[in-house]
Amino acid sequence: MKFISGDRIFLMLVCGISLAGFAIFASAELGLLARENSSISRDIMIQGGLGLGLGFFALFLARTVSLARIKHFAPHIYAATILFTAMVFLPDIGLRANGATRWIDLGFTTVQPAEFLKIGFVIVLAWWLASHVGQLSNPKKGLFPFIALLAVPIILLLAQPNTSMVLLILGTGTVMYFAAGAPWRDFGILAIGAILALTLVVLARPYVLERVKTFINPSANSLGSGYQIQQSLIAIGSGGVSGRGFGQSVGKFNYLPEPTGDSIFAVFAEETGFIGAMLLLILFMALAARGIVIAGKSHDLFGGCIALGFSSLIILQAFINISAMLGLIPLTGLPLPFISNGGTALVVVLIMCGFILNVAAHRKV
Repeated sequence: MKFISGDRIFLMLVCGISLAGFAIFASAELGLLARENSSISRDIMIQGGLGLGLGFFALFLARTVSLARIKHFAPHIYAATILFTAMVFLPDIGLRANGATRWIDLGFTTVQPAEFLKIGFVIVLAWWLASHVGQLSNPKKGLFPFIALLAVPIILLLAQPNTSMVLLILGTGTVMYFAAGAPWRDFGILAIGAILALTLVVLARPYVLERVKTFINPSANSLGSGYQIQQSLIAIGSGGVSGRGFGQSVGKFNYLPEPTGDSIFAVFAEETGFIGAMLLLILFMALAARGIVIAGKSHDLFGGCIALGFSSLIILQAFINISAMLGLIPLTGLPLPFISNGGTALVVVLIMCGFILNVAAHRKV
């Protein structure tokens, strides 16, 4: 089993959270019965077949591919994901919805290329850090190239716009950069730069500014911009300690926007209560903790950065989604990994887990 999986505990956590996530998604999907133009059977088939089915196949491929080959082709993988993401801007290929151009329409479903960009970014950053270890204290060989690696995907994502994905890549990249031995002097520079850049984004993008205002005073426009957070808090609070019972959420019927998307945690918390919500958080933390342990035991820096990067990305995205639903940070629109609607996102997170298992299979004994 260890030979096949790379790490038995990590694989069990992945399987457990994936199956639980599909059950949570199926329950939340029932809320669409009360809405027009819903296709529950189609959505469940895509989530289960395209997401879980293709996802676990992709996990197996990522587990078995040679890490040396991945390292060799890291710049090419990164370039391919950049070009793939840029395809959303091509006429008759990119799909614009809700004021954003983030998808490619395949007819039977849509694909969000930015999800694959996360994989390309972590791989190329791991490759660059492995080849520049010991040189990061020199800004010309450390900080400046790191900022350049961040700049390309950030500019591309801001053009879509996809501000929440920018925050995710920025956070993950920063964790990897300092874990590889970058001087803490750079932290202050990056922090100041990030604050200034985010301030400009907030001022330049009305919808981002509106989300910040709603976060500060969510009751100011409870039927408008504050509606989603208000309904989310109502749903979570009504779950109490033990919840209404699995499948018994009221909020998913006409009240919660996107009950299968970024609001799915609120549906789950309403049905399972504080106990269920805490168990889900523990699952995510256990998955990330095991991934970090695998990173620490990697036989080289490239593998360690791969495992750390993907583990950080998964837990950071989960915490951003959950924190937004709890009103702890402004709404972001980021889906909950393994659980929210989106076959592309599920395939990508399982690919990440496959790479972590790959690193585990070649760790130091």
